[in-house]
Amino acid sequence: MKFVETILQGAYLIVPDLLEDERGFFARTFCRREFEEKGLNPDIIQCNISFNKKKGTLRGMHYQVGPHGEVKLVRCTSGAIYDVIVDLRAESPTFRQWIAVELTAENHRMLYIPERFAHGFQTISDNTEVIYHHSVYYSPENERGLRFDDSILGITWPLPVAVISDRDQNHPLMDDHFQGIKR
Repeated sequence: MKFVETILQGAYLIVPDLLEDERGFFARTFCRREFEEKGLNPDIIQCNISFNKKKGTLRGMHYQVGPHGEVKLVRCTSGAIYDVIVDLRAESPTFRQWIAVELTAENHRMLYIPERFAHGFQTISDNTEVIYHHSVYYSPENERGLRFDDSILGITWPLPVAVISDRDQNHPLMDDHFQGIKR
C-alpha cells in the first residue's frame, strides 16, 4: 500500500498495490503493522456500508466528539464518490480547511480520516456503495454534523444535490459549533 499524505496533517490517501495477472488482481487494503509504522490508528471496531441509489446524493458532514472521536477508513466499492473531509482541530494550521478526493470502485483508493475531522461525500454515479471502517463504536449522543453548504467552509460539490436527508440539510453552521475558538 502507498500512503499519500494530504495537505491536512494526519489525513492520508491510501492506494493499494495491485498484483495483477490474467485472473484479475489481488491487493491488501489493510495491514495493522503498516498503519502502525505510519503512526496511524490501526483499530477497526465497526464497519458500515452506505448504498446510494441516485447520482448527486449527499451525505454529511458528520463527526463524533469527546471520548468517541473516531478515525475512519473509507472506500468506494461500487460506483464513485466525491469524498470531502474538513479539519476541525482548532489548534491546527489547517483548521476549517477541506480537501476532496474521488474514490471509485475502479481506482480502489481509500481515505484515512483522523479524529476531529468532519466527513461527507456526494455520489457521482448511480448505485454507489461505500464501506466505512471506524475506530470506535457509533455513539448517537456524541454525533455531530456541519452544513454541507456552509459559506465559511466553501466546499465546492461537483453536482447539484439530488438527495439529502432532512438531518444533513439542517446541520448547524460552523460558527454555531465553534463559538469562542480562536481562528
